[in-house]
Amino acid sequence: MTKIYGYIRVSSRDQNEDRQTAAFQKLSIPAENIFMDKQSGKDFERPSYKRMVRRMKRDDLLYVKSIDRLGRDYGEILEQWRILTREKGIDIAVLDMPLLDTRRGKDLMGTFLSDIVLQVLSFVAENERANIRQRQAEGIAAAKARGVRFGRPALPYPDNFQNILCDWRKKKITLRQAADACGMPVGTFYGKARKFENP
Repeated sequence: MTKIYGYIRVSSRDQNEDRQTAAFQKLSIPAENIFMDKQSGKDFERPSYKRMVRRMKRDDLLYVKSIDRLGRDYGEILEQWRILTREKGIDIAVLDMPLLDTRRGKDLMGTFLSDIVLQVLSFVAENERANIRQRQAEGIAAAKARGVRFGRPALPYPDNFQNILCDWRKKKITLRQAADACGMPVGTFYGKARKFENP
């Protein structure tokens, strides 16, 4: 007997999955057959997804709202699609793209058209991910050019820093002793020493 499943993915814990959940409610998917991951779509190492795939059997049906909810990596989407449809014999229906419904057109022409649409959409999903990364990098570069500083603010030099640095350079104390005297990790002390001497 065919079982119906739904897969929901949002990229982070603070993103809202209501749009995907609402779409599945109209399909009467049993609540126990709806699986959700709150993590990036860059790969398929997602706990709920893997649990769902293990549970699914031949002729079961999987709904996803859109192809980018399945994943973002072009090659991995195609590989998962092949595993699910050809190896496991599962049907997939992408709600936002009716052409991506493996229940339709199971003849050679239908499979061919579905494969072409899948490849185009998978490429678009990955390309959008690359564009997002590029926009983030450009935004960070622009912010840095405006003088915006990222990360934790640098800790000020302790009052005794110069004296301790001098003692360390003269080998009166070890690097560890110098760092401890300044109340900082060895790596931090060493970095600050280099910056102090080469501003």
